[in-house]
Amino acid sequence: MRLVTYNIQYGIGLDGRYDVGRIADAVRGADVIALQEVTRNNPKNGGRDMVAELGDALPDYFAVYGSNFEANIGSGIENGRAITRTFQLGNMVLSKTPIHLSRNLLLPRSRSFEAMNFQRGALEALIETPLGFTRFYSIHLDHRSPVERVSQIQFLRQRLLNYALEGGALSGVAEIGLPELPHPEAFVAMGDFNMLAGSPEYVELAGRPDHEFGMPLTADFAVDAAMRLNVAGADLVTWVDPKRSDDTSRHKRIDYVFSSASLARALKRLWVDRQTVGSDHLPVWVEMA
Repeated sequence: MRLVTYNIQYGIGLDGRYDVGRIADAVRGADVIALQEVTRNNPKNGGRDMVAELGDALPDYFAVYGSNFEANIGSGIENGRAITRTFQLGNMVLSKTPIHLSRNLLLPRSRSFEAMNFQRGALEALIETPLGFTRFYSIHLDHRSPVERVSQIQFLRQRLLNYALEGGALSGVAEIGLPELPHPEAFVAMGDFNMLAGSPEYVELAGRPDHEFGMPLTADFAVDAAMRLNVAGADLVTWVDPKRSDDTSRHKRIDYVFSSASLARALKRLWVDRQTVGSDHLPVWVEMA
């Protein structure tokens, strides 16, 4: 089973050009795809409906989209009918097999001054896989405040670990004659976390390695797939800032794949596709078996 996460930056690549086709080509073939910065009516990309365009470009995938906010950008009366036009930004999950249940988790945020901040989210999708029913998350955390990222991670970690107790998006559906869906412990959390490995927010989610025994594998922390598979260095760069000079601050690892401890042994391979230019981020792939 192959998974990929990709922050697609509204479809605008390192060359400043909008091209959904090359984004679709970069993720095609994965069994589960997690995308971030998917928009509708975004002024930065000419108001494209990326949800529809990605659906057309990847017609053999089932998909869910979670918009984290809707901002009016020109709703009005046209020919006697109220037409709603809103700018939307959120995450997508696409799957080769049907998505049984999904919900959009809105993460904690604070009002900002001088730098734009917007509602962030984690889109949850329950999918049946060769490894059994598994929850997949497409996640995008705050980009300007490590304090805010910590609060978002704390909220998210509770949802990841307490799914069976909370019931996910829907439970008790026997009342309406539907079969009860499973509430699996297994999860894969992928996306743009905007954090560095070893930072306080990273430790909040994945723990801290012991000086003698390394990173503990326990049910109360997520597993960093790259660390588990000993992938390091330049092979893990996931973000390139074309506006900065060519120094170390221009290349960073801020996109991750985490799994539940129960799936750690299924992690077989992780790599970053360093050839893509469809965004300022690079796709991160994981193979599980």
